[in-house]
Amino acid sequence: MHYAQVKVSVKPEIAAAFKAACAEQGVSQAQVLSAFMADFSKKPKTEPPTTRLDSRKRRRAAVQRIAELLGAILYAEENYFVSVPDNLHGSKWHEASEASISILQEIIDNLGDIYV
Repeated sequence: MHYAQVKVSVKPEIAAAFKAACAEQGVSQAQVLSAFMADFSKKPKTEPPTTRLDSRKRRRAAVQRIAELLGAILYAEENYFVSVPDNLHGSKWHEASEASISILQEIIDNLGDIYV
């Protein structure tokens, strides 16, 4: 069987997270990408993949993807919060970051309760 190479360019942190997730789950990156490409190529061309929410399984997967994205935003916000210099603690940016962390965590927790 012949294979075609596909080059994918992503941000380094995404590539590292993908590599780690594949290693953690014991699958190769090629397996995951091949399965995704095969599944994606079967989707109707007239409808964007994000709008295919006709089954409970797809809706649950969409909610999980949203929670993962919010988790990445939360992680970045937490990194910002802890890196704020001491002289800016209590500033409106520092307080806004703290509020954002609280709200994001609550949203992620609530999303975790969906489709249990």
